[in-house]
Amino acid sequence: MENSTFGKDILILEGFNIPSQSYIPCFILLLIVYFFIMVSNIGLVVLILRSSSLHQPMYLLLCNMSINDVFGATIIIPHVLRDLLTPDSQRVIRYMDCVVQAFCVHLHSSASHTVLMIMAFDRYVAICNPLRYATIMTHRMVLVLSVWAWVIPLPLVGILIGLSVRLSRCRWNIVHFSCSNASLFKLSCESVLINNIYGLGYTVVLLGSSIGSVTLTYLRIAMVCLRSKNKTLNRKALQTCATHLAVYAILLVSGFIVVILHRFPQLASHRKVASVMLHVVLPALNALIYGVQIKEVRQRVMALFRKSKVASMDAK
Repeated sequence: MENSTFGKDILILEGFNIPSQSYIPCFILLLIVYFFIMVSNIGLVVLILRSSSLHQPMYLLLCNMSINDVFGATIIIPHVLRDLLTPDSQRVIRYMDCVVQAFCVHLHSSASHTVLMIMAFDRYVAICNPLRYATIMTHRMVLVLSVWAWVIPLPLVGILIGLSVRLSRCRWNIVHFSCSNASLFKLSCESVLINNIYGLGYTVVLLGSSIGSVTLTYLRIAMVCLRSKNKTLNRKALQTCATHLAVYAILLVSGFIVVILHRFPQLASHRKVASVMLHVVLPALNALIYGVQIKEVRQRVMALFRKSKVASMDAK
C-alpha cells in the first residue's frame, strides 16, 4: 500500500489468513476465551487475597502469574477482536502504539519466565528445607521476589525495543497480527546486526537462567523425594510440582516455536498459531490448571459455588 495513502506513522497489520465467513465465529470464540481468562484469573487473585487461609507464599506468588496472564491477554486479544471485524485495508496501527505493544508483549513473555522461577524457588524451599520454610518465605521475601520478577525484565526489554526504535523505517507492513521486536526491526533497511546480537544474548540470558534454575530446582526436589520415605510428602510434592512443570513446559515449547519460526518468513501462518498459543491458550490454561490441581483453591471455589447455589434457592 502506498505510503502517500497512510503516512509514515501508520503501519499495516497482516492479520490472520482465514476465510471471511469464519471471522464472526472466530470473534465469538476468542471473546469467550478472553472473558474466561479475565474472570478466572481475576477471580483467582480476589479469592486468594480475601481468604486468610490462602495467604501462604505459594498462593501469593501465584497471584503474579494470574496478573501477568491478564496483562498478556489484554495486550493482544482486544486488538485481534477489533481486527476480525475490520476490513483488510483498514487493519492499521500507529507506530508508537506498535512500539508500546511490542514492549508489553516482551515484558509479558519475560515476566512469565521470572514468575515461574520464583515459584520454583518457593517449592524448593518448601520441600527441601521445610523446617526453615516459614523463616525464609516471609511476607517480606514474597514481596521482594514479586518485585524482582517484574523489575528485572524492564531494562532488558527496554534496551531490546530501544535498539529497534533507533532504526529508520523503509517498510510499513507488519507480517503478523500484533507487534513485536522482530516486527519493528524488520521495518528497517539498515543493518540489524546489533539487534540480532542483543536479541540473541537477551534470549540466551532469559531462557538460560529460566531453564537452568527450574531444572536444578526440580532435580534437587526429585533427589529429596527419592530419599524420603514419607509417601504423603512425596505425593503432595508431586502434585504441586507437576502442575508447575506442566505450565512451564507449555510456556517453553510455545516460546521456542515462536522464536524459531521468526527465522522462516514462509511459515508466517504457523508463527501466528504459536503466538495465539502463547498469548491466548496459556493464560486460559493457567487458571484452569491451578484452580483444579491445587486442593485448597479447588475447595474454596466449590464452597463459593455451593454458597451461591444456597443463596439462589433461598431467594426463590
